[in-house]
Amino acid sequence: MRTERFPGRLLRGCSGVLAAGLVGLFVVLVAGWIFTTRTGSPGPGTGMLVGHGLAALAAVVAQVVADRRAGRPGAVAAWLVVGLAALILGGYWLF
Repeated sequence: MRTERFPGRLLRGCSGVLAAGLVGLFVVLVAGWIFTTRTGSPGPGTGMLVGHGLAALAAVVAQVVADRRAGRPGAVAAWLVVGLAALILGGYWLF
């Protein structure tokens, strides 16, 4: 078995961190939603929860593919995670 070169390992490592960050962000949003519904405060809406949840799920699936496939399919899956993170963070938090 051939070991992967540094750029591929770096890409998969960064995409793994981003996938875990999306999952963590979703967990924090769900906790915030639970807290705000119990106190009657405004909080994250259904669209934000569903969007972040689906993105986190897709990122984890893509990261599993990236970790298990070598070469181009793994790299494409890792770039998909990066793109999902950029789309979600940019779409929901910057605009």
